[in-house]
Amino acid sequence: MLAKDILIEGYGRIQEKVHAAVEGLDPDGLNARPAAGANSVAWLVWHLTRVQDDHVADAFGLDQVWLSGEWEKRFGLGLPRDDTGYGHSSAKVAKVRVDSAGLLTGYYDAVHEQTLRALRSLTAQDLERVVDDSWDPPVTLAVRLVSVLSDDLQHVGQAAYVRGLVRSADA
Repeated sequence: MLAKDILIEGYGRIQEKVHAAVEGLDPDGLNARPAAGANSVAWLVWHLTRVQDDHVADAFGLDQVWLSGEWEKRFGLGLPRDDTGYGHSSAKVAKVRVDSAGLLTGYYDAVHEQTLRALRSLTAQDLERVVDDSWDPPVTLAVRLVSVLSDDLQHVGQAAYVRGLVRSADA
């Protein structure tokens, strides 16, 4: 199995878990914050998708789906166009509210498709390319892709946990 095939498999798992985390949740469930300052399922899925969109687009020289697909307008969050949720205060987390699971999965699926197209084009040499030299050591494409994969899996796991809390509170 090639490295790109492993990455494609890993990113595919994110997509499966995103759908499972939001499936069947109504707007109240998606936007519920189980404690003061906690993140909602909607925020977690939006954030992990924004990070993947931002980082993959940057690493491959692509346009962000958030902007090119007009997802920014569809969400209508009133946040800066380039906001990915990094470092959000509780007040900014509260701004990320969605009316449907379909909006979240639609955006994620569009980002996932762009990610897959980029991953399918990879060669072993591409993975060694430096994509960010502001770190020591500089960040290669391989490191960036694994970092996004790890971050997204952590956040989708958090979304699944919050989903469980929300569902158990409804029971």
